[in-house]
Amino acid sequence: MSVSINIQKVVKRYGNDLIINGLSLDIKPGEFFTLLGPSGCGKTTLLRMIIGFNSIDKGVIKVDGKIINDIPTNKRNMGMVFQNYAIFPHMSVKDNVAFGLKNRRVPKSEIDRQVDEILKIVKIDHLENRMPTKLSGGQQQRVALARAIVIHPEVLLMDEPLSNLDAKLRVEMRNAIKRIQNKVGITTIYVTHDQEEALAVSDRIAIMNNGIIQQIGRPKEIYQRPANIFVSTFIGLSNILKATILFNGDGEKQLVFSKNYRTKINNLTDTVANNQHVLVSVRPEEFIINDSGHGLKGKVKNSIFLGHTTHYFIELEGEQEVEVLQNSDAQEITPDSTEVFLTIEPEKINVFDYDSKYSLIKGVI
Repeated sequence: MSVSINIQKVVKRYGNDLIINGLSLDIKPGEFFTLLGPSGCGKTTLLRMIIGFNSIDKGVIKVDGKIINDIPTNKRNMGMVFQNYAIFPHMSVKDNVAFGLKNRRVPKSEIDRQVDEILKIVKIDHLENRMPTKLSGGQQQRVALARAIVIHPEVLLMDEPLSNLDAKLRVEMRNAIKRIQNKVGITTIYVTHDQEEALAVSDRIAIMNNGIIQQIGRPKEIYQRPANIFVSTFIGLSNILKATILFNGDGEKQLVFSKNYRTKINNLTDTVANNQHVLVSVRPEEFIINDSGHGLKGKVKNSIFLGHTTHYFIELEGEQEVEVLQNSDAQEITPDSTEVFLTIEPEKINVFDYDSKYSLIKGVI
């Protein structure tokens, strides 16, 4: 049965350095929950607090409603997959996976049954007698995953498990991890700094920075409606433009970017004011290139053909450079130094308060 995890106002210091400051979050039973953020933001520290490697200075961590602050690591019934796999080089694949069960004094016949079962689930049963030195990085990662799961932990913790793999293998393994997690149904907390990886595997994501959660949500929610400028620029690519909100006499609101370009916008909160200065986040795919003379005026500096899409770098008047992603089709790639105009899709962009940097879009938490 899957368990919930409740983290309530936890604090962690290393000397005078405050790493995590009153962090709270709730993880649902069976959920694949990812902690995402830049290096040093506190995500691995939080993971180590959950498993018991790090003490908790303040606050409470509960698993299935039970406080675990003072429970020793070996009594928490959790499995962990490390960045460097941490498999035993002198043991075969089968012995590595069986290690935790042997420590729990499970009968040999039951160990053999459970190990055989999990090796099939992670698709390395044909490697059971091979030594770790004879395995690829992806195969070693599957061994580490099998060893963590075979003990039937209540919680599975994964700390940057794919960072040592090449790009193609990372994609293969992240898909495998998600399939396996779905199959076994273990509540999983996954730590990464890779945005694409987090978007691909997670049920929900917590974006962290400086020990503080910036936003929690489903991958699509976070990508399309970031809560603040940090989330917007950390997840994917964002162009940040300055603009002003202008109210018309009939109550219509417009975003004014320059004397040459303004656009209607109808999803701002009721707290916005006339002539308020704002920051606008426009993803590269939310720009539309045209030669109509309408829009933000710019010049193509250079472009990169990526097959399905073409990536343009365009210098706007005022010397700000923006990135624009357009579908590649039958028309020719716009040459360098061409004068172009950019319009935006107002229902997709995000608008932030100039001072607080938090979203002014309705419904964004």
